[in-house]
Amino acid sequence: MFLFRNKTKENEQLTQLLSFMETDIHSHLLPGIDDGVPDTDTSVRFIEQLHHMGIRKIITTPHVMMDRYPNSVQTMAGPYREVSAALAAKGLSIPFHHAAEYYMDEQFEELMQRPLLTLTGKLLLVEISFMSAPPQMHRWIFELEAQGYLPLLAHPERYNYCHSDFDSYHRFKEWGCLFQVNLLSLTGYYGKHIQQAAEKLMDLDMIDYIGTDLHHEKHLHAITQISKNKKLRNVLEKYPFKNRSL
Repeated sequence: MFLFRNKTKENEQLTQLLSFMETDIHSHLLPGIDDGVPDTDTSVRFIEQLHHMGIRKIITTPHVMMDRYPNSVQTMAGPYREVSAALAAKGLSIPFHHAAEYYMDEQFEELMQRPLLTLTGKLLLVEISFMSAPPQMHRWIFELEAQGYLPLLAHPERYNYCHSDFDSYHRFKEWGCLFQVNLLSLTGYYGKHIQQAAEKLMDLDMIDYIGTDLHHEKHLHAITQISKNKKLRNVLEKYPFKNRSL
């Protein structure tokens, strides 16, 4: 009976865990096309778990990284239909859409000549190298904005080279970038230095959106463990993330 009560309490905590977010704008839930979920069953199970934890809408974002994951509207269409059909078959009515996470490298210049997949309206999720920012970044951001896009930089806290040059974050903001923090960065999952950068960005009110960046089982398990962190949950529930507006 004691174990049953504990399980029930844990289940109740998970039910409300991500309700502060409401819309998850960063995940890798289209099967078999990047380093995210391997198959449709896993995708559906993860979506069920997110829904149980309070997510009411998912915009999943497969990598578009031409050297490694040369995805396009065409490569995403089949996996997206499969997951949507599987959700419908299980009676899951959670809105499930896809955009993309665009990697800004030399080949991004060519991609910019085509229509890009946005989270909503003109909100465009982009990422840069973990080794160094591309020298053309300012120009690319300017060109995206000239085309009407609103660049949203994925997990800026994970770009280690910015930690010793915090002004670079301010420059990105001055150029017009919005920032999306990874939920697990705030738990120390990627390392203490990344957690500290994420916390500082939030303290400075520089973070606009939050995302799970969910790829696999280890990520999902780590997310569930946030239910035991009352201090972090309080911070997350009070911060004015813009996810709910999507």
